[in-house]
Order: sequence, then structure tokens, then C-alpha cells
Amino acid sequence: YNGCMKFQNGCIVSTYRNQLSVQSCSYSVSSFPSMVQSTSKYFSSTSDMSTDAVGRDFRPNRIILMRHGESTGNVDEGAYVHTADWRICLTSKGVKQAEEAGNKLKCLMGEDGRVFFYNSPYVRTKHTLEEMIKKIDCKNRIISVREEPRLSEQQFGNFQNVEQVLAAKRERQRFGRFYYRFPSGESGLDVYSRVSSFITTFVRDCHRYTQAGEDLGKLNAVIVTHGLSLRLFLMRWFQFSAEQFELTHNPDNAQFVILEKKVGVDGNKWYELAEESRQSLGLPASCGVPRNVILHSLQRK
Repeated sequence: YNGCMKFQNGCIVSTYRNQLSVQSCSYSVSSFPSMVQSTSKYFSSTSDMSTDAVGRDFRPNRIILMRHGESTGNVDEGAYVHTADWRICLTSKGVKQAEEAGNKLKCLMGEDGRVFFYNSPYVRTKHTLEEMIKKIDCKNRIISVREEPRLSEQQFGNFQNVEQVLAAKRERQRFGRFYYRFPSGESGLDVYSRVSSFITTFVRDCHRYTQAGEDLGKLNAVIVTHGLSLRLFLMRWFQFSAEQFELTHNPDNAQFVILEKKVGVDGNKWYELAEESRQSLGLPASCGVPRNVILHSLQRK
């Protein structure tokens, strides 16, 4: 992370710090600076071009997608009536879930692994991330923390009328989640478009870290976001259809959805969705493997 960001008492702080006090919830929101980007066009394909001229790999060891911990909106739809969606807080259970996720991440990283984070700017995702980071004992193992608005929750409108939103969600169930547009809000397709744009930035950042000398074979990418945004990230990454997307459901709060790096016998590299993660989302087996792997019958080492 750059000089604008530091850790204090296990939390991220910066020179731009806002205080939010929302009803009974008081939570300190950090402003995470953006990281410098570079360029790439080979990352998400199954190609041996994922290394540079000296053989450095541009792919992190694993990509971990994560839904925020339990929020007040998850247990009470009425929370959205007087509180803006982006200000909805974690419950005490959600805080504990985030802490447990931090311990799990620490185990996945191992003794010499490092990590870089992206998070939605919503309060509940920021708080989830801060609780996770507290569990990482050595802060120099964190390469960067980046707030990314394109990872935000689907927009349902502004202050919400509970009955109208519930009626719209019932209508969405009949119409289809991907194409249904909420009145004054977004469709799933809108979220898909901005998440697709984020993936390009993510790829560029990975190249930048490699060029700066980071060993991405020991690096974990963690993306803390929302249920729908997470599933649409996977839809774009693995290029499955809108019909297949309709079969999916949100992961549990604070659940890890893991993309594991695979290496083929011919040097090609790609990511596959971990079996446990795939099953938890209700995806068929074909949706957890890139299309090119299936098309060209690539074999793992």
C-alpha cells in the first residue's frame, strides 16, 4: 500500500477519514486510495501468455470472492426505509463472521503468502474487511487495499418503501434476475457491465504488481462485495449464460468463493471454481471451468 494509507490498532486509516453515525450504528469509514494501473489483454483467457519475457506469472495464486458479513438489512427489510443502502451496518453476528473469515484467510495464506484487497464502498463491506484485516498479524503481508465502486450492490432506488421493494422482488423472480430492472434502480445486466469493467482493472493491477517485483505465485486476491455482484463476476469470468445465471443463488454471508489456479500439461494456465464453492452457488460443473478449457480439452498437470 502507498504512503497515504497506514494501519493503526489493527485498522486501516488514512488522511481522509469520515465518521458515519447512522441511527444506532456508528462506524468509521476509511477512504482507501486507488492503486496505479498498467495494461494487459491475456489474463482471463487460458493462455501461456500469462507470463512475461522472463517467465514471471501475472496470475495470483488464488482469487477469493467474498460476500459481506450479515447486515441489519439481511435480517430486517425495514432497515432500508430510513437508512440508505450504502450505510447499512453489520450486525454483531456479521462482525463475528468477518473475524472468522479473517482467521480463515490467514490459514489459506500460509506462512509466506501475501494478499491484496478490493472492496465495495458500502459500510457493511468496509467493516467486513477491517475485521478481517485485524486477524492478519503482520501488516506488511498486505500489498494494497482498494475501494472499488464498481463492486457496489445492485441499486434498488433511494430510500425504499418496503412493500414496493418486496413486490418488485417477487416480480423479478417471475421476470428473471438478470434482465429485470428495479424502478429507479439497476438491472442485473447493469451490474454485469460494471463488474466486467472492473475485471479489466483487476488484470492491469496484477501486471503492475508483477512488474514491481511481487511474486504472484504467493499472492492472494480478495474481493469483498455483495451477493449479486459476486455471482455476476463469476458469470463474466467463466462466460456462462443468462439462463445458467438464473440457476444460481447468493452465497452465505462472509462465505469464501474461491477460484483456484490450474496449470495444464502444455503450460496453459487458468482458474477453476473450487468444487465446494460451485455447489454452494447452485452452479452446474460446466460453469466452474473456462470455456476454452472445455473447448480445447486442456489437461491439468
